[in-house]
Amino acid sequence: MSYKPSGLFPSNPVTARGAATRISSWKDKVVYTNGKTVIIRDLSKSSTGAVTYLGHVHNATVARFSPSGYYCASADVNGTVRIWDTVGEDQALKGEYKVISGRINDLAWDGESKRIIAVGDGRERFGYAFNMDTGTSVGDISGHSKVISAVSIRQQRPFRAATASDDTTIVFHQGPPFKFDKLIKTHTKFVQDVKFSPSGDLFASVGSDSKIFLYDGQAGETVAEITDSPHKGTIFAASWSPDSKSIFTSSADKTVKLWDVEARKAVTTWTVGSGVDDQQLGNTWSGDNNLVSLSLGGDLNVFDPRTADKPARIFTAPQAAINAITSTGADTFLTGTATGRVYSYSVAEGESAPVSGTSHSAYISGLATSPSDDKVYSIGWDDKVREISGGSFVPAVAPTAAQPKSVAVASDSTVFVAEIGTVEAFRSNQKVLDLKASYAPSAVAASGKTVVVGAEDNKVRLYDWDGKSLKEAGVLEVNRALISALAFSPDGKYLAAGDSSGKIILYDVAKKEMVTGRWTMHSARIHSLSWTSDSKHVASGSLDTNVYIWSVEKPLKYIGIKNAASNGVNGVLWVGPGKLASAGADGIVRLWSVTFHA
Repeated sequence: MSYKPSGLFPSNPVTARGAATRISSWKDKVVYTNGKTVIIRDLSKSSTGAVTYLGHVHNATVARFSPSGYYCASADVNGTVRIWDTVGEDQALKGEYKVISGRINDLAWDGESKRIIAVGDGRERFGYAFNMDTGTSVGDISGHSKVISAVSIRQQRPFRAATASDDTTIVFHQGPPFKFDKLIKTHTKFVQDVKFSPSGDLFASVGSDSKIFLYDGQAGETVAEITDSPHKGTIFAASWSPDSKSIFTSSADKTVKLWDVEARKAVTTWTVGSGVDDQQLGNTWSGDNNLVSLSLGGDLNVFDPRTADKPARIFTAPQAAINAITSTGADTFLTGTATGRVYSYSVAEGESAPVSGTSHSAYISGLATSPSDDKVYSIGWDDKVREISGGSFVPAVAPTAAQPKSVAVASDSTVFVAEIGTVEAFRSNQKVLDLKASYAPSAVAASGKTVVVGAEDNKVRLYDWDGKSLKEAGVLEVNRALISALAFSPDGKYLAAGDSSGKIILYDVAKKEMVTGRWTMHSARIHSLSWTSDSKHVASGSLDTNVYIWSVEKPLKYIGIKNAASNGVNGVLWVGPGKLASAGADGIVRLWSVTFHA
């Protein structure tokens, strides 16, 4: 067996209400962060053409391409900046520097791709200017009394830098070496963003006072305030057009505005929506005509300045961990997230979209597809079972007696839910069974009319389902840790049982005995198991961040996909012959092409 990556569905940026989220771009490539992962999304390609960087130990906060496009600088909550190669496939590390003692909020490169300024919240300083290849200081970023939220460097000599802070001021620096030149007090509230124009003639600032100011790019003198058609909320981000004639702003008032700099007027106003999730927290001008603005709800809205009615495209994807995955067709599947949302994916189209209708209000702990129809059932920590049919949630819901842990569907479309202290069965959103257990159920699976329940006592119990009751048919006792994942082979002959120690036991269902106990390469809890359609191979995903593929015919044969998801793999699914999907805590679905050798 062998494998190779075949694409991925990226997650969208993590957002927080009332806080700017930095996204940036180089040509058609938009770069942003989610957890410890840096994501590069090419707007000219399908979603599966995205690239990720997994080098950070702590959660990343901002990433920016060098002007040359050869490198990316990314920073994290611990004050570390990593500079890495974007051209080679190995993403070679150019340098790693601890520059401040706390969270880094923004980065800026000089026009020569040699110097970087990092700003944020440090105990001894709020900003640091350094050489990208050595990390040595190239000036002093001073003058602020509070956290610095944004920084920009003039791309032409003589270089200049501007920093924006929560102390309501902007500091203008000369350099290099960068040094304090003047304090600018135009804003009355937090200054959220500052950007030099590509020409270097001007720079702009925006803030929580809903104001936009323009300044001279060389001297730092205030040129004008743009007062036409003002925003009615905090302006979180501003970006310049490549020709330096326009500015693009994103605001908490749920609008995005395009401004003519020379006329000082709003040319176009786009209203993204009316809900809280439609607040706009970040933006970047990508390429010639891609104005990308980020919603609080995670949507990346792409506007074209030539069309004034609505976004030209909207990229929707999970912002939080994916906890569950299930198939809906030959190359389509659904995922459930920690925020309660469910997303649909098409491998052929390379796109993802949210499932419409009322979703769960909390963490989704399981998804299962009915073998007899096209319906999918979801369970969440809002203690509800929901049905998805025709690509949307059905309004009717079934409440569970306790917090649901696992879900499975029998051949007669009965839905079994493993809960704390019980296993419940539902049909047509009505409870038909409540199995009060003497053990603590932790996982459930079904094949035909056989239902198995894994428990915290390390045992797997087999039941026969007659449509009304569960009759115990045997107990499997080889596992030595809490049963965390169960999966029947498609032909019903085998059962794979994964536990919290990372071990997987393969059982023969009819004989009720172990086939092999040698699948022990994982070092942490098994989260997910998935069989190939021919019942010959099993894929497993674990908290240890790895995926393994096991052979039934040759139990000692396996392949490992290491570091398949930062912070753990929560779901694996075969989405076609030789094509495996894995999903995890970073909200990303990765695709792998697997070759089975004779």
